[in-house]
Amino acid sequence: MDNPLRLEVIVASVRPQRFAPVVADWFLRAARADERFEVGVIDLIDTPLPVDLTETGEVRAFQERIAAADAFVAVTSEYNHGYPASLKTALDSAKREWRAKPIGFVSYGGLSGGLRAVEQLRQVVAEIHMVSIRETVSFHEAKRKFDASGDTRDGAAIDAADRLLNQLHWWGGTLRTARATDPYPG
Repeated sequence: MDNPLRLEVIVASVRPQRFAPVVADWFLRAARADERFEVGVIDLIDTPLPVDLTETGEVRAFQERIAAADAFVAVTSEYNHGYPASLKTALDSAKREWRAKPIGFVSYGGLSGGLRAVEQLRQVVAEIHMVSIRETVSFHEAKRKFDASGDTRDGAAIDAADRLLNQLHWWGGTLRTARATDPYPG
């Protein structure tokens, strides 16, 4: 496809023995199969981010990567009814680079499937002028939803991923055009 959208998938959990790679790899296979996207991965376990906005080389490289992206998906766990601190640090380590760009969520966890974390994240991304995609992929009792090869038979999640990618493509393309023709104020 001509001029695919640059999609960065952010893997939020940095805990030892995290389940994040299983969920992220599943979603990445779906996203990479969609020719409308050029897909990259920002795994926060491998991304050195300071707590503040000091101008270190790592922060500048991170900010440049965020600036170059057209859309994002955060793959996030839910810890104690919230999202990982690493994801908040990532969101706070850039500013204007996030603006007028869409973000979708793939969440996982216990009984809530990470949905409480996603609802909190919607407030955070609105404050940094992002567009939160309505459709969310959620895995309740996530470790039971994937087989040994990292595949799932969760039809609702598979369908939600398709809808998420469709909405993300629409918003990503619309906002990319808008940013190019009329830069976002702020």
